[in-house]
Amino acid sequence: MKFAYKFQNLLGTVYNQGNILFTPDDNTVLSPVGNRISAFDLKRNKSQTLPVECHKSFTCTALSPNGVILIAVAEDGEALVISLISKTVLHKHRFNRKVYDIQFSPDGSRFAVTFQNDVQLFTAPGQRSVDFNPFHLERVFFGSHDETTCIDWTSDSKCFAVGAKDMNTRVYPVKRCPNLGVYSLGGHSDIVLHCFFAKDSLNLYSLSRSGQLCIWACDTSLADLWVAEENEPEEPEEVPEVDPLSEFPAAKEPRLPVEEKKSNKIAYTKSARHYYRDLTKDHSTLTSACFHKTTKILVAGFSNGSFFLHEMPDFTLIHSLSLGEQSITAAVFNRRGDWLALGTTGLGQLVVWEWQSQCFVLKQQGHYDQLMTLTYSPDGQYLATGGSDGKVKLWNTSSGFCFVTFNEHTASVTALQFTHSGKAVISSSLDGTVRAFDTTRYRNFRTFTSPRPAQFSCLAVDPSGDVVCAGSQDSFELFVWSVQTGRLLEILSGHEAPISGVAFGNAGENQLLVSSSWDQTVRVWDIFKSKSQQESVRVHSEALAVAFRPDGNEIAVCDLNCRIQFFDPVSTQQIGIIEAKADLGRFRREDDLVSGKTASKGRAFTTLCYSADGMAILVGGKSKYICVYHTKEHVLLRRFAVSKNWSFTGMTEFLSKRTNTEMGQRGLMDLDEDDSDRQKLSLPGVRSGDMASRHFKPEVTVYSVQFSPTGITQHSHFNGCVPSVSLDRSVKLFPSLRPILGSLQHRGFDDLFHPHGGPLRSL
Repeated sequence: MKFAYKFQNLLGTVYNQGNILFTPDDNTVLSPVGNRISAFDLKRNKSQTLPVECHKSFTCTALSPNGVILIAVAEDGEALVISLISKTVLHKHRFNRKVYDIQFSPDGSRFAVTFQNDVQLFTAPGQRSVDFNPFHLERVFFGSHDETTCIDWTSDSKCFAVGAKDMNTRVYPVKRCPNLGVYSLGGHSDIVLHCFFAKDSLNLYSLSRSGQLCIWACDTSLADLWVAEENEPEEPEEVPEVDPLSEFPAAKEPRLPVEEKKSNKIAYTKSARHYYRDLTKDHSTLTSACFHKTTKILVAGFSNGSFFLHEMPDFTLIHSLSLGEQSITAAVFNRRGDWLALGTTGLGQLVVWEWQSQCFVLKQQGHYDQLMTLTYSPDGQYLATGGSDGKVKLWNTSSGFCFVTFNEHTASVTALQFTHSGKAVISSSLDGTVRAFDTTRYRNFRTFTSPRPAQFSCLAVDPSGDVVCAGSQDSFELFVWSVQTGRLLEILSGHEAPISGVAFGNAGENQLLVSSSWDQTVRVWDIFKSKSQQESVRVHSEALAVAFRPDGNEIAVCDLNCRIQFFDPVSTQQIGIIEAKADLGRFRREDDLVSGKTASKGRAFTTLCYSADGMAILVGGKSKYICVYHTKEHVLLRRFAVSKNWSFTGMTEFLSKRTNTEMGQRGLMDLDEDDSDRQKLSLPGVRSGDMASRHFKPEVTVYSVQFSPTGITQHSHFNGCVPSVSLDRSVKLFPSLRPILGSLQHRGFDDLFHPHGGPLRSL
């Protein structure tokens, strides 16, 4: 079995934070998902995640007008120049500060970046003939007294407007203009979040966080805005002519007046002011906005989940809708102006809405809380996921879209498994129910319950699909039901601690059930005989997960000591052991006062899965790594890092003195209220006005891993994301060149090795 796995797609979440972009052909939506960017093809109904990754989550992106160059900026100011043709990173640039907005000019020759209190103007990549650094700084614009937040260009790319936290909006010319220097517009009582120019005009719209809209009218058109040439010489001062034969000098001839368009300065007047609070009827704040210059439609999204469409400049209301109770953090029109894309961070929702016909072009939503479990369908075409939000979602692995969501559970989903026919998926939950969902009619056709309330932590379905078994974590019992009748067949007792795993398997002619528990035992049950027989195996540590090999001749158990033990299901004899402590990796959280080696002592692998042929086993747990081991040789074959996102906690290995301050660890302090890499955590039942609101960083943890039944892909999930890793069968790996080819594949190149010992050549 080959293990040339490379990243293929990202499922489970469609939007995280930052702005959303449409490609120039209006067929694709680009959405930032953590430290990656997903592309949703609306024409082919397919999603793809770009094979690029940053060290922090992306907060703002910009696409060139020709749709070739994408600039994505992360939380720490690291900018990536990405080619959408080759899907590779062309250049990296560090601003070392948080960037709120970045915008290309309409002609594509420049792009502007908000940098602290200034605006930096760069030449667009590819505009200079030969330049090693595509970030060529042309000019820096000053004048703001606080951080700049937004940028918008005029239609002819001669001027741009900048909003700032000092509640002012400033208009800057790109080149020297005698009739325009720096024009500052006030009138707001809160931070200016968005500003937009009208089409082919200097008229301006500015929106503040409090929901105030100011309309500014300019007395000068774009055609009358005179731009001085770069090498235009200054007019020399005229010297009066003197007649040497006369006592009096000649009279000075009057100079002609300069053209009116060169001498008169432009002036703005506030033509109107509108307040969105008259429409929202509450204390919600503005979170996103977009203005389509051709159709003159303005959309504004608010923190209460509502958004409004107005026709400008009369501010005529067209639509007023709501997507829920979470704030709308991104809004953008396509080029034609008939589609509107909206993103919600709290729900992880991405919507493309056609506002004229009021129908959805795309509506995708991931799990807005932790993703706890996943499973493959028998044919590998579908993937089922369950989260702590109580939802069960079915995903198409080829398109990457979620096509059905089941909301029947009222608590966290702990386990999922398809039946052998693939026509049903069974789920267990902490709400005390086990439910069976029909994947054809999309309904819940069976609900299994226990005689007394129990929280189910694990689930198993026999190969025939007629029997379902679930383990409880509070009553320490196993419950067996019949799928056909829904009746409880048997209750198996014997464990003395919460049950962590259960699995069915065929050992020869006998069909066995194996269960693992925190009581340091693994029990093998023969439930299909008249009297349920059991064999107990001591593993000398808390068992965290158990799995049957596909042929039924081996059982694998992972325990709290980070060991993977293999047993014979018939004789219950140990046939192998893997010490995986060193492969777990070392890492520490930001609030840990010890090194990564000490902090990793209490961590272990918590989930495992056999490959289709049973020759390899995939494990994951409280680590950023997932490992593949050989079941016969008991050696490590490959180790993959599920993420390189430093926005998660638990990514560092060593204790750094730079994080120690006079008031303690930097990770324990909320230094910024608008820190976007932290999730808000409020008290239960509080919707608004929570004075005890605080932030936290999610920790990297792998909750479940699965091999595809076809053996081509593998899936793992962590913190709400499901990275899909595919096996590229077209790449031949030789033992001596495995590290070289692995690094080349990671950079996005397709390389071949000459069979006669020649050098590597790039196609």
